[in-house]
Amino acid sequence: MIKKILIANRGDVALRVLRACRDMGIETVAVHSTADTDAMHVRLADESVCIGNAPSKDSYLNVPALISAASITGADAIHPGVGFLSENADFAEVVSAHNLIFIGPKTDHILAMGDKVEAKRTAAEAGLPLVPGSDGAIDSVDEAAKVADTVGYPVLIKAASGGGGRGMKVAATPDDLSEAFSSARSEAKAAFGDDTVYMERYLDNPRHIEIQIIADSHGSTAHLGERECSVQRRHQKLLEEAPSPVLTPEERAHIGKIAADAAARMGYLGLGTMEFLYENGEFFFIEMNTRLQVEHPITEEITGIDLVREQIRIAAGEKLSFTQEDVSFNGHAIECRINAEHPETFFPTPGTVSNFHAPGGPGVRMDSFLYPGYKIPPHYDSLVAKLIVHGEDREHCLQRLRRALQECIIEPMPTSLDLHRRLVMDKDIISGDYTIRWLEEVFLNKDED
Repeated sequence: MIKKILIANRGDVALRVLRACRDMGIETVAVHSTADTDAMHVRLADESVCIGNAPSKDSYLNVPALISAASITGADAIHPGVGFLSENADFAEVVSAHNLIFIGPKTDHILAMGDKVEAKRTAAEAGLPLVPGSDGAIDSVDEAAKVADTVGYPVLIKAASGGGGRGMKVAATPDDLSEAFSSARSEAKAAFGDDTVYMERYLDNPRHIEIQIIADSHGSTAHLGERECSVQRRHQKLLEEAPSPVLTPEERAHIGKIAADAAARMGYLGLGTMEFLYENGEFFFIEMNTRLQVEHPITEEITGIDLVREQIRIAAGEKLSFTQEDVSFNGHAIECRINAEHPETFFPTPGTVSNFHAPGGPGVRMDSFLYPGYKIPPHYDSLVAKLIVHGEDREHCLQRLRRALQECIIEPMPTSLDLHRRLVMDKDIISGDYTIRWLEEVFLNKDED
């Protein structure tokens, strides 16, 4: 069994991994930048090592510093958390080369799913349904035009190495194609150092549904149901729920089996999330995340399965602690991502927290690294807390969430709490009638009507 884990991350995910380790009797090593010296995960870990200055490239992305920290503390495994190096195949290789356990999937799957063109090819071979589009990379406007004529307008041009909505452009008509193609390539090059793009049919108003899968090294693979992630701004998720308010039990079982079977065909190992667009009763695979997801707690709440614990056990060579037949779904769960940013302008609002109160009571979970006096640094992602609520059904869950949001205090900086308080009172959220474009095209425009 793994005895000591170095947590190569920060914030709430570092705390989440630390807590799982404590539950399993595993020692922890926290790494931190100079900006995170007083961070909660640093305070609570068994050991801590400063790995560099505030910029991520000098600290959390500093591979030699991370490996050195693992070496001097005697760690035998590294958990990459979320973001940073969690889907970096080179980092996983370096970890293994130093006789350390990388708590994540196989390197070849990180590589395959990190390149969106290769991911589509791998997904097709594994039997996943795809959005109609190019078979691979598109190298010219003429080639793009031929594909667009085949799949039909509008089309979406996407960066092969992309993420977070960068390097994505829509061409509604043939007249838009040249500019969209050039713009997508330029943006992809600037953001990812790779101007490779591919093309898909642009779905008018889909929902974003993702399936959590998990697999061990003993041939067992299972899915843990779906998460509805359609409340998004600029392709960034703000609120997630499980199960989806629109899928039937038959649809859930159908797409779950497809995802689990695909993972088995791939020989996948560990946690993974297959993301789909869902429209008019059809699912279309868009990408796979080969890591722990920010929104994993809502799956934990409805299944009762500790995903980080299972992740660690799998990395240690153990079998899944359950089978597909053991998985059942209990009630409803919703997660609100609370960001240190203005609820209307969405500008980041770093600063010192003078007052912090986490809500409590039945069915309420708060994953956060905040405390009074903590200085939210300006160098990293603005996510400062995740409010997760579980109820016996969706209506009950929403009512508990409203109560929890009213109890939550983060002062004095503006946060997205006020946005979430508005969201949970909206009739479309209450009815579950929303899609990936709803927040930007409907909700955020309501005050202007």
